[in-house]
Amino acid sequence: MKVVLFCGGYGLRMRNGTSDDVPKPMAMVGPRPLIWHVMRYYAYFGHTEFILCLGYGAHHIKDFFLNYEETTSNDFVLRGGRTELLSTDIADWTITFAQTGIESPIGERLRRVRHHLDGDEMFLANYADVLTDAPLPEMIDRFALRDAGASMMVVPPQSSFHCVELGEDGLVGGITAVSELPLWENGGYFVLRQEVFDHIPENGDLVADGCSQLAKQGRLMAHRHRGFWKPTDTVKERAALDEAYARGDRPWAVWEQGGASANAGVRTA
Repeated sequence: MKVVLFCGGYGLRMRNGTSDDVPKPMAMVGPRPLIWHVMRYYAYFGHTEFILCLGYGAHHIKDFFLNYEETTSNDFVLRGGRTELLSTDIADWTITFAQTGIESPIGERLRRVRHHLDGDEMFLANYADVLTDAPLPEMIDRFALRDAGASMMVVPPQSSFHCVELGEDGLVGGITAVSELPLWENGGYFVLRQEVFDHIPENGDLVADGCSQLAKQGRLMAHRHRGFWKPTDTVKERAALDEAYARGDRPWAVWEQGGASANAGVRTA
């Protein structure tokens, strides 16, 4: 299945300064940017056709892949001045780079790459800045068996704050951690059918318009995931993932836990 990645937003909370024009999906976690980790996740499950919805800072993403160094994250042998790769990351990937506008909302970005989907009944979509260990095949299989227009992964609230129950007299009747409330957040991993385009107007949003309309019709599924899920909306969250990577705590790196990749083998760079 094709994977649409939304990677054209400003990512203001990830900026290091006013002159920093690197889009959020290019923030580094270990030796590679966020978008690479997300793509490796999908590729591990056999989904290697990517459509990148570019916008702000698009040249950073293009340059990264045009000048990709396999030796950064793969073992290799240097023999006679030639590099022989023992495994590869992206050799079997197909990546479409599509400029979808600087100010475009997510839904409009999706509309602008519809023709790249070749009319496929089902496809995947992602914000390109959230890491997880969710069972993608299960998510897809459950959706394929249901008559629904879209499925979104949902996760428990991540806030560390507490909700306070107040009486009219101002006395507190109870305190509950947000994470313990019977609520779910949008986790950013979508399985979609072409039907979703019927509900996204020009300059509309994928969730507020497309998914909301499907929900009203009883045609939106949710895949609940209580495992690892981490957003990277802030510099602090990105730094935490980078530190976890450095100490080998990488639950999102399913390709490392699953043994040798399917495309492993000696290749000459």
